[in-house]
Amino acid sequence: MEKKTLSRKTLNKSFHHWFYGHLTVFSQEHMQTFGYLTSMLPIVEELYDNKEDQEKAMKTYTAFFNTEPQLGTVIVGITASLEEARASQGIDDGEVDDATINGLRAGLMGPIAGIGDSLVVGTLIPVILGIALGMSSGGSPLGAIFYIIVWNLLGYFGMRFAYFKGYELGDKAVGILIGAQGKAIRKAIATIGGMVVGGVAATWVTVKTSFKLTNGSGKSYLVLQNQLDSVYPGLLTALFIVLCWWLMAKKNISPIRVMLILVVVALVGVLVGFFNPGLTY
Repeated sequence: MEKKTLSRKTLNKSFHHWFYGHLTVFSQEHMQTFGYLTSMLPIVEELYDNKEDQEKAMKTYTAFFNTEPQLGTVIVGITASLEEARASQGIDDGEVDDATINGLRAGLMGPIAGIGDSLVVGTLIPVILGIALGMSSGGSPLGAIFYIIVWNLLGYFGMRFAYFKGYELGDKAVGILIGAQGKAIRKAIATIGGMVVGGVAATWVTVKTSFKLTNGSGKSYLVLQNQLDSVYPGLLTALFIVLCWWLMAKKNISPIRVMLILVVVALVGVLVGFFNPGLTY
């Protein structure tokens, strides 16, 4: 059969569909499935003239899909390359079939999510936020503007690079992403991500207590924060950070619920006099 090649225009359209719509009709049942369908639609429309072939090709991508969406763009690029190969050999006649494509998608979801969460969520975003927080000191809006511009530029061009690199490599990318090299990359990124999060937390998170004991004349003879600082400066901050990690990593509590727990702890702490927000009314 005649070899079919996707045009640059179609690839760009497919990428932009994923960039803007990877969370289209997002639900706990389907996750990013419909966003994937949206991105593959221009690919299938260009490769197949027959409506029946288009329908059959699109059904391949109705299977459940969910991964880290920024780095996960590489999977969309890989399957665009595989779909091109399937169209060239005949949709029912070659080695690339529904099972091949869906097996590859399912096999890459987990490793890509691990790398992407460590690299993007655990490392890149905290670094950008740390810089933005420093620029926002004194109430300056520069930090927020910096974050919006830098994150969107990095997100767009990073995802675009991943998409076209996946298309270029095709199924050759699988060995890189899920083999020994991929495991080493995930481990290295996770280590760096932990260091970055720890550095941001140590710089921007401060928890102190206002608890103290006074004698009959009202003079303080025990200031708990001073005692803690003499033994372990920043002990309460470290305990709160470890508590948040334990709740999310070990107890699988969502970040929103963890924030609500911290609000309750802070409120009770203020009421009993353990914390003092320094507010006057």
